[in-house]
This record gives sequence, C-alpha cells and structure tokens, in this order.
Amino acid sequence: MQTIYPLKIQAIRSKGQQARLYVYFPLPLAAAIGMKAGEEVQWELLDRGELHLVRKQLPQLQATQRVSQGGETPMQPPENRLPKTNAATELT
Repeated sequence: MQTIYPLKIQAIRSKGQQARLYVYFPLPLAAAIGMKAGEEVQWELLDRGELHLVRKQLPQLQATQRVSQGGETPMQPPENRLPKTNAATELT
C-alpha cells in the first residue's frame, strides 16, 4: 500500500539575501522510517520530476515489541484471532 504525504515547498525571504526553499519532512513518515532530528541526508536528482532523499547512515534496527520470557511470541488479543470452527460445521 502506497502512502502519500502532499506538501508545499516554502520560501524564506530575508532582506539582502536570495530566497531559500524549504521542504518539510512529515512526522508520521519520519517516525515510520526511524528518522531523527539532526540526521544527515542528501538529495539525489534522478530527473526533473523525481528526487530521492538518501540517508548517509541507517540507524540500527530496534525491536518494536518485547518477547515474553522463554522465547515465546506474545499472543494476539482475542478480537484479532480467527474464530474456532469444527469440521462438522465447515462441511454443511
């Protein structure tokens, strides 16, 4: 599933200086990829219609959920589990 974050490029104009253009990175997108403030990135120009933002260093992966003792994976809450059925009702 593709997620789109539309935004507008903003211009900052100071007296005696050329306008500077700013592109803001949406917080949900930054959180999804683990981007932090102060991280170094660079733009890669592919063509006039496409830019890639390239991270200079990828952060280490961190678990989003703890594993319970004994190495077992946590069970899903009851509302997310499929209901149990028996073979007799499935065949009718």
